[in-house]
Amino acid sequence: MKKTVQLLAVTVLSVSLLAGCGGEGGGNSASKDYQLQNVSFPLKEKVTLNFMTQSSPLAPSDPNQKLIYKRLEEKTGVHIDWKNYTSDSFAEKRNLAIASDDLPDAILDAGYSDYELLQLGSDGTIIPLEDLIEKYMPNFKKVLEAAPEYKAMITAPDGHIYSFPWIEELGSGKESIHSVNDFPWINKAWLDKLGLKMPTTTEELKNVLIAFKNNDPNGNGQKDEIPMSFIMNNGNEDMNFLFGSFGLGDNGDHTVVTNDGKVVFTASQDGYKEAIKYFNELYKLNLIDEESFEQDYNTYLAKGQSGRYGLYFQWDKANITGANDNYELMNPLEGPSGETNVTRTNNYGFDRGRMVITQANKNLELTAKWIDQLYDPIQSVQNNWGTYGDETQQNIFKFDEQKKMLVHLPLGDTSPVELRQKTNIGGPLAILDEYYGKYTTKPDDAAWRLQLMKEVMVPHMKQDNNYPKIFFSREEQKELTNIETDLFAYVNRKRAEWIKTGKVDAEWNAYLQELNRLGLEKWLQIKQSGYDKYKK
Repeated sequence: MKKTVQLLAVTVLSVSLLAGCGGEGGGNSASKDYQLQNVSFPLKEKVTLNFMTQSSPLAPSDPNQKLIYKRLEEKTGVHIDWKNYTSDSFAEKRNLAIASDDLPDAILDAGYSDYELLQLGSDGTIIPLEDLIEKYMPNFKKVLEAAPEYKAMITAPDGHIYSFPWIEELGSGKESIHSVNDFPWINKAWLDKLGLKMPTTTEELKNVLIAFKNNDPNGNGQKDEIPMSFIMNNGNEDMNFLFGSFGLGDNGDHTVVTNDGKVVFTASQDGYKEAIKYFNELYKLNLIDEESFEQDYNTYLAKGQSGRYGLYFQWDKANITGANDNYELMNPLEGPSGETNVTRTNNYGFDRGRMVITQANKNLELTAKWIDQLYDPIQSVQNNWGTYGDETQQNIFKFDEQKKMLVHLPLGDTSPVELRQKTNIGGPLAILDEYYGKYTTKPDDAAWRLQLMKEVMVPHMKQDNNYPKIFFSREEQKELTNIETDLFAYVNRKRAEWIKTGKVDAEWNAYLQELNRLGLEKWLQIKQSGYDKYKK
């Protein structure tokens, strides 16, 4: 998703220039001026604001059918008239609305990159928010006072705040739930059936996968087992985890920070090359699912649900093969050099561009106070996971009236991510670590994952730091985006190509030259400078 947004940035540049020509007060999708002052909820007379948003295909096409929004409307007296698009078409529809100056009052779950925020803020399409926060948003101010680092993270280099963030704290440092996306889940039932031990080295894993392929562990008399599957370059489902056995490893943005503070591009390291050679060996042995290089999530999910995988990658096995004992988390593997490493992602429970207010909005106090409701602790918890008391479907929570606390319910065989997509709202919110035990419990799946992270992954994490969420200047963002568009596409293309062809050694020097031609040296310079400033 991050890469998609980066590719859209150039489009948004031209789109927002068009939008800036519309003049103040443009935007025939915005609500009329209700001339409300000193707003308090619930309003005596209901009014309507016009928002744009995105949602999963699993969710109702009309967001107002969600119980969360029904309760918010009852609480505030504000009806939201939504333009809602499924996530696959949202960015295009959002950009077209801006290009035609058909602006809503606000965009929720906006999906804007830093570059887009700065561009749209500079041309006036979206408005600065710091004064609204100070005057009308006590819930959000409490969050920023409790965790002042977030105020710094949402403040642009020009000093303005252009967006409301999504904040979800679950652990910190190496023990953050986001430290590793792509947990490797190995088929324990097949290991037991074939009398095999859990692999501890890359060589042992290769032999286990060969046994999965040849020895009919599912017992149906057919060679329909898939030894290993993943989705190339797709975050939670990628096999980046395995690169850690060959040096610094790799992650979604090919960026690690060494313990002496040096920013390194992982895809130009010798260890990266050695990992590719190992994957080519697996590929030649027909141990890698051929569809791994192009399959979509639904295809990946369907094969996993049918129990065909020996090893696959996902945030939580419950999302693919269910919360049962058939699959277990595989330990980090010792590589050919005898070292074991778990490479941390640069992910945080933080999204800077989750909601924006457009220049067409004529009801700023009303809008700000409505958005501030989303930062109430009990409300934020529901925004993030889902709600309670819904008689039409399964609930994420029950509400403990005595403790005034949301308690996570057991989900059984239900996929946590699917239920979340059906019932939450994905908007701006803040859940700080201090909320657990006070406003909500930790979800069982998150508590379990945090425990696995601490016990299995953290002992092998060599890097003490990961790359922070730096808010670069517009000029730096533009240069980074221009470089990354071609650089990352080239790296990802060669990765897939080399795994299949095995030509990484022969083409490595030419590859390094091409990385430099595409701007790697300048990219590293900007990244290093940003990191050094951040640490000061």
